[in-house]
Parts: sequence; C-alpha cells; structure tokens
Amino acid sequence: MAAEVLNSSSVFRLNFCTELNICASISATSPSRKPLAPMVGRHKNRPMKNIKAIYFLTLLTFTLTACGQTKSDRTILGKSYAEQELKSALTDKSQHNVIDNKTSIIKDSLTAINIAEPILFSIYGKDNITKQRPYEIYFIDSYWVIGGTLPKEYLGGTFLIIIDSRDCKIIRITHGK
Repeated sequence: MAAEVLNSSSVFRLNFCTELNICASISATSPSRKPLAPMVGRHKNRPMKNIKAIYFLTLLTFTLTACGQTKSDRTILGKSYAEQELKSALTDKSQHNVIDNKTSIIKDSLTAINIAEPILFSIYGKDNITKQRPYEIYFIDSYWVIGGTLPKEYLGGTFLIIIDSRDCKIIRITHGK
C-alpha cells in the first residue's frame, strides 16, 4: 500500500513537471525502465503554441497601431478660431465660464504643487527647486502660498510662489538669496 501511494505521488509530480518542461527532483519508477531525462522532453504541440502566440501578438500590435489617433483624423479648429475665442473671452464677460472668481479650482495642495513646479523649474532650474523639498504649503484666504525649505544650518534662499486658487493667477514669484 505504501508503494502504491509513493508511485501515484511520483506520477503526479512527473506529470506536473512535464507540463512545466522541467526535470523532476525525485526518482520515479518507470514501467519502461528508461532513464527519466528522455521521458521529460518537449511536447509535440509546443512549437505550434509558439507560432500561435507570435501570430496573436503580431495581430494585436497591428490592430492597436491601426486604431491610434493621428492629427489627420481629428477636427482642428485652427489659430483664427483660437484668436476669436480669446478676443471674445477678454471683451464679453457675460459668456459661460467655469471660473467665477468665487469658487476654488485648485482644491488641494498636490494640484497647487503640480501647477507651481513646472513654472519654477523653467525659471530657477529643476535641480534648484527639487533640492528645496519638502515644500511649505499653506492655503490662506483662497491663495496657495508655496515656499521651499532648506536643511538646518544651511545658508541661502528659497523660492516663494503665491497662486490664486480661484483662477490660477500667479500673484508673486520670488527667490531669496
């Protein structure tokens, strides 16, 4: 009985290892008395599976590339339309506008930092600004006041940027010395 349990366990392990195409770590009895290595080999269907996988991936790649957006399949309104909209926005204040100068559109500190950093990077350099992390950030009377920090006992200045949360207008940008 113990031999039957051992043999069935070995066959299970062999079949499992054969599916994974790896060698078994235990010895198993074989009715053919052949060594284990020739029995654990490549399946006859494996090359066909590889061809099917390559065909599927190629088809998927072509399908996704063909469905990509290009400039030619988009409606472009043009610069004259943009100029007309700008002129209308500057002169006609009665038009629909999400910005009402009463409601904050920059609602959290992460958004305020994501607005401030690219501007600060372009003026003072990315390395200079990122060295001033973590930033001090305060929301005071609908304005985001963001400043850099320096390590203790470090001499130098930090940036300061103040942004109106209602219309994203930058009120002040400066950097100490």
